[in-house]
Amino acid sequence: MFPAPIQEASAPKRYAYYAAIAIVLTFWLLPLLAVLLTSVRSLEDLNAGNYWGLPKEWKFSNYAEVFQSTPMLRYMLNTVIITLPAVVGAIALATLAGYALAKFRFRGNLLMFCMFVGGNFVPFQILMVPVRNMAVRTGLYDTYWALILFHLAFQTGFCALFMRNFISTLPDALLESARVEGANEFRIFWSIILPLMRPALAALAVLIFTFIWNDYFWALVMVQSDAVKPVTTGLSALRGEWVASWQLISAGSIIAAVPPVAMFFILQRQFISGLTLGAVK
Repeated sequence: MFPAPIQEASAPKRYAYYAAIAIVLTFWLLPLLAVLLTSVRSLEDLNAGNYWGLPKEWKFSNYAEVFQSTPMLRYMLNTVIITLPAVVGAIALATLAGYALAKFRFRGNLLMFCMFVGGNFVPFQILMVPVRNMAVRTGLYDTYWALILFHLAFQTGFCALFMRNFISTLPDALLESARVEGANEFRIFWSIILPLMRPALAALAVLIFTFIWNDYFWALVMVQSDAVKPVTTGLSALRGEWVASWQLISAGSIIAAVPPVAMFFILQRQFISGLTLGAVK
């Protein structure tokens, strides 16, 4: 039991802590609330300047109209086609690279690891012109492969760093005992390393999936036709020079946010376990 003065002193701090959380959550959720309200407003309501009040007419039909009046379904499909191969490829390559960097000793191991680390500090905006020019010269510009290959290359460095740090914490005794039993390196990787890496794989999959799904910059730089545009740049195309269909843009934004949020909740337990690995002994 703490003395009474300490208990009394801790109560104001606790209330201040709760108040700070409430204020931060309010400012954090306010833009989301604005988007949700705008997604069910009518165009007349928006033209009248009603941005924050309750809609005069609740138009839930905006969620259906965004599919009827725009190529929203095409944009969503394009995003899936770009995101899934990039996520799977980056994690697969990074897992193999992380295993080699963590458990094998060879000349250049540290140098290669430093290259993976250093690549994460390069601002990707400075790569815009050379990457776009390379895509044009190779005929990849305005294709799915332009974004798939870029995200695959750019994300593999961070994923390899993540995987290497996790695999290095696995005990070498597990691998040595498997080698004594005659298992080859692929069998060790498949039967021992991968099952132990499920929390890390889930955490990394959620992070990379969310980043690639929500990417706007490279989608704007590398593609331009509606047949290839992902949902981020596709929705921005609804904003015309004179008229912006903000109710459709907001409805489309809510729909586009559903897959990453759903993936997080599906893998929530593994995601939290992956992020907290090594925090408690």
